[in-house]
Amino acid sequence: MEEEQVEAPVRHEAGPVTTGAAYGLLFVLGVVFGVVSGLSHSWAVGDAVRPIPIVLSLVLFGLLYGAGRLMGSKLGAFVPGMGWMLAALLFSVMRPEGDLIVAANAAGYWYLGCGALALVTAVLLIPSSGSWLLHQGSYGKARPMNISGGTSA
Repeated sequence: MEEEQVEAPVRHEAGPVTTGAAYGLLFVLGVVFGVVSGLSHSWAVGDAVRPIPIVLSLVLFGLLYGAGRLMGSKLGAFVPGMGWMLAALLFSVMRPEGDLIVAANAAGYWYLGCGALALVTAVLLIPSSGSWLLHQGSYGKARPMNISGGTSA
């Protein structure tokens, strides 16, 4: 009988240009979500409860967590989160005309607070790939470190 050899799937590493473009696209995605959610955070659904900021924060968490898992790093969740944060903070600054998009009311506070909490939670829940200090560099073989200064006991 002949044994079939199963080959492992080939995994291609992305180059630095592809990785940079992916992070740039994630940042733009975060800015776009920040603009859309900033403009719609204070919509009135009913008379008593306005759950829109909390729902938008849950969507933000899903976006950030998904981006981090797909990129395989915490930076994958952090970059679009910073895009969202940039848009949200620019919308909360008073303009010379006196306009505010994210106003200092309950909906604005819930939107900024829950969004920041979603950002931190998503980044912390992404599994870490380890410390960059402990990985061997591409410059050659790792040599054991001699801390004793050449003398041994």
